[in-house]
Amino acid sequence: MNILFTKMQGAGNDFVVVDSFTSPVTLTSVQIQKIANRQFGVGCDQLLIVEKASTPNIDFRYRIFNADGGEVEQCGNGARCFVRFVVEKSLTQKREIKVETACGLITLTLREDHRVTVNMGAPIFEPAKIPFIADKRQKTYALQVNNHAGADVVINVAVVSMGNPHAVMLVDDVEIANVAELGPQFESHTSFPKRVNAGFMQVLNSHEIKLRVYERGAGETLSCGTGACAAVVSGIQLGLLQSPVLVHTRGGKLNIEWAGIDLNSESQPVMMTGEAEIVFEGSINI
Repeated sequence: MNILFTKMQGAGNDFVVVDSFTSPVTLTSVQIQKIANRQFGVGCDQLLIVEKASTPNIDFRYRIFNADGGEVEQCGNGARCFVRFVVEKSLTQKREIKVETACGLITLTLREDHRVTVNMGAPIFEPAKIPFIADKRQKTYALQVNNHAGADVVINVAVVSMGNPHAVMLVDDVEIANVAELGPQFESHTSFPKRVNAGFMQVLNSHEIKLRVYERGAGETLSCGTGACAAVVSGIQLGLLQSPVLVHTRGGKLNIEWAGIDLNSESQPVMMTGEAEIVFEGSINI
């Protein structure tokens, strides 16, 4: 089977985008792994599939698969690439697009400067909805992992869902943070029934952070949109940050805005703005 694809990137987080809107495409987990493989396939952090919406008055549906073939709920950088794709391919003439994802509806806006603003929805803090195993909701939770010497250590993390689960920890310097060892431990920690994305956040000032993210099913990526949202939300909750916040990732910069929780205890949606670019197009026989 020959598959046409578009390779895209958003802040260094790279994607293979497949059009199943014009002509339906079905891919198995093994086929997705082959496409995502950087040595024997196209190579990507995630594969995105564009589909017809199943709900009236909604423009599209899109599905997100990690490099290991597993389907996930949400991807902020992928959402920005998605809107650039459907506009560039003339699948829509709209600049504001409503899209179905596995975690619900999101709204995407293509700006005149070609950057994309994504309404990422409201963050979720209730442990059972993240999902995260905890007796009660707290601003931070103590989780036990092993350090490089094999000894048990306890690290405090903020836990939040942006449509997918995130554990965010504060570090003094992201460049020397032990992402390679701690990332996999948090990803597969027994407190997270569906695994978790691990964020390592360095606060530069109240409106600026550096961030590295170890993504479940993909490993460390150059950027993570939902991870940036989760880190900013966590920092605001802890009184360390104020909206808007500029997030420096290894792949680029993201602007995150969050109005917090209103007087009715309703969490407000997180707005993310960043670039999305087409890298190249091609086909692969799988």
